[in-house]
Amino acid sequence: MSLVANTGKLAGRTLFITGASRGIGKAIALKAAKDGANVVIAAKTAEPHPKLPGTIYTAAEEIEALGGKALPCIVDVRDEKQVQKAVDEAVKKFNGIDILVNNASAISLTGTAQTDMKRYDLMHNINTRGTFLASKICLPVLKNSNHAHILNLSPPLNMNPYWFSIHVAYTMAKYGMSMCVLGMSEEFKPFNIGVNALWPKTAIATAAIEMLTGDTSTSRKPEIVSDAAYLMLCKDPKTYTGNFAIDEDVVKEAGIKDLLPYACDPSNVQNLLPDFFLDVSGESVEPTIKESDTAGEIPALFSLIGKNLSADLVKKTQAVFQFNVKGKEEGVWHIDLKNGEGTCGQGEPKNPPDATLTMDGKNFTDMFAGKLKPTTAFMMGKLKIKGDLQKAMKLEKMMQSLKKKA
Repeated sequence: MSLVANTGKLAGRTLFITGASRGIGKAIALKAAKDGANVVIAAKTAEPHPKLPGTIYTAAEEIEALGGKALPCIVDVRDEKQVQKAVDEAVKKFNGIDILVNNASAISLTGTAQTDMKRYDLMHNINTRGTFLASKICLPVLKNSNHAHILNLSPPLNMNPYWFSIHVAYTMAKYGMSMCVLGMSEEFKPFNIGVNALWPKTAIATAAIEMLTGDTSTSRKPEIVSDAAYLMLCKDPKTYTGNFAIDEDVVKEAGIKDLLPYACDPSNVQNLLPDFFLDVSGESVEPTIKESDTAGEIPALFSLIGKNLSADLVKKTQAVFQFNVKGKEEGVWHIDLKNGEGTCGQGEPKNPPDATLTMDGKNFTDMFAGKLKPTTAFMMGKLKIKGDLQKAMKLEKMMQSLKKKA
């Protein structure tokens, strides 16, 4: 649901959006289409994907249904010839390009040893190189516009070592996009081209997040990003450049005070998953398991968990967790939510763990008492995860199920 009213400022403007067949890229395209903008959908998906909805052609239909004009182009941002061809077609059909949105991106949340070079190359070739290439090829055309913008969907450059330690290859690839903003915003000032970055404060309900977490209830809708992008792209590029903006901040500055409609699950608005690269304050939530239930005693805590395991929870989770607890109550514990009706207890699990989580005993009990969200603990570096991060991200949903039964 869009909360920002369209003003018509992008009417007749031409946007070249990479990765616009679905997700955030398509949401930005649809928002601009309501102004009557022209949109070049530069993406790879020409044929329906078995798991991911949307193609460049279905996106084009949606854009035109809203009053915009669309040009679907099969573009792999790694291919210089394909990018150049799409830019040439855009100039031919729309007489130029006013706005470039570098949205296409690849992700792999793996450590150094777990990142194969094929995946490393994919992320760097799409994220960093693709952004640089699209910007380079669009530059001569953007110089002819009186409202030229480049917007990269990339994070603020946060030099906290934590963000490098957990997935250094992905961090480097995304920061490469952000470094393009840092350099090009200054380089392109003489041409009156505004170059900015936009990043969500929370997880956004896209196919990528659903694949990572198996759940979008702790996410916001893509419309908060498209609303923020629209507001940024309507600004004067001569003066608005070099910014690393956060979607929530942008819409709030525009007067949107109630962000609840952006939440996928309004009842879960206090448990939104923070996005990567943004340091979060250790905000606490009201515990739903009383402190006396845990009393800092991990054995008692696992006894409580054991009473609430079920075949249904196993079916929903399908993961084995190992917990390496450090500090005062040092030890190894496990929860098997993949087999039978589930088991838990001290020691390593009988079956190989899908994810091994390491944290201090105090943080561990706080996490299961509802005082510290697992996602917040992970983002703050209080929780280290080894193994299948996608399954580890399901831990919060599993804990919520346990708390409801407690």
